[in-house]
Amino acid sequence: MLSQKARYALRALVELARAGTPQVTSGELALRADAPRKFLEAILLELARNQLVVSRRGKFGGYTLARPAREIAFAEVIRVIDGPLALAPCVSPRLNFRKCDDCPDRDACTLREALMRARDATADVLEAYTLADAARSGAGGEAVRSVLN
Repeated sequence: MLSQKARYALRALVELARAGTPQVTSGELALRADAPRKFLEAILLELARNQLVVSRRGKFGGYTLARPAREIAFAEVIRVIDGPLALAPCVSPRLNFRKCDDCPDRDACTLREALMRARDATADVLEAYTLADAARSGAGGEAVRSVLN
């Protein structure tokens, strides 16, 4: 399940993709993304550490996307905030793979095939859907908010 933190991150990034100005303050982003300001500021710091946004301090400071919106997929943002897309660690790709604690033999697991298909289908959709796609989907952001709620 998508965490509230990931929802706020995606909403804020979509608003940055829509922004007509080079920089958007955290306060303005919080209003546009309908997110608590302090919580969003912590999220933005995490996004900056992972090179999804760039922050600038000062009177004309704020946040901007680190790359064009068409190059930032929803999957990347979700992985930064929530971790792997897989529903179980045994179906994660190499970097996040680990054996499930309660499964003695992953090859005999009756759940693994379905979980692998779910992971693949989810990744296919989220890797293909970018911030630019979401920014175009609704002029007022209501379409994105309804999807992310």
